[in-house]
Amino acid sequence: MAGIDVGGGVSAKREVNSDINMIPFIDLLMVTIAFLLITAVWVSFSRLNANAEVPGPPSTTTIDIKPPEKALHVHVGENAFKLVWKQAATVVSESTVPKPESKSEILRYSDLAKKVGEEWAQQSGHQDSSDKGVDTAVLHTDNRLPFREIVAVMDAIYETQRDFRTGAEVKRHPVFNVTFSSR
Repeated sequence: MAGIDVGGGVSAKREVNSDINMIPFIDLLMVTIAFLLITAVWVSFSRLNANAEVPGPPSTTTIDIKPPEKALHVHVGENAFKLVWKQAATVVSESTVPKPESKSEILRYSDLAKKVGEEWAQQSGHQDSSDKGVDTAVLHTDNRLPFREIVAVMDAIYETQRDFRTGAEVKRHPVFNVTFSSR
């Protein structure tokens, strides 16, 4: 067994030489070396290539800048739903749908679904069946909102559908891609 001699003493009562077990120390070093080798490989993957040419080389091509697309923002309040169409930070239209009182276990917001469909018909930029794009609906809720209400609102948003043409086949799909807001 590997050990270290720590020196001797003159006293006959007690032995000063003792062996220190080196096996755990060697194991710790091997694990540390393996860890450092593995992390060195992963660190190289997270690099970004950058250069000093900030503006870049001059180009003769013109850049086609598209205006940002409109997005439907659905704010879920205690007594009403607020539907706001925004194009970047600009409010395009705004409407309110009262929240119905429901005592049943299954929530259905049919008035909200109807209003979302009407708003989409007026404001959307993706209504052609050959257009592969979908509109974005951003759901703004309180953290205390019950899950069943969140699902009912999402179902009402997904109820609006349109035809999508894929080759010769035409299928009905929801017009919105629902995402949640974060604060």
